[in-house]
Amino acid sequence: MLKWALIFFVVSLVAGFLGFSGVSAATATIARVLFGIALVIFLIFLVLALLAGSAVF
Repeated sequence: MLKWALIFFVVSLVAGFLGFSGVSAATATIARVLFGIALVIFLIFLVLALLAGSAVF
């Protein structure tokens, strides 16, 4: 998911450089949403791993 966020970020930078502000804003928003989702999934897995580790020991 972070790969797709990075791809959309690069597309946003290129579109902004070429003057397509609407496309740039849209892809920046998509990249921001994908990064947020990836961050939430990471935090969920981190909490689950900590809970599983404390259940074993």
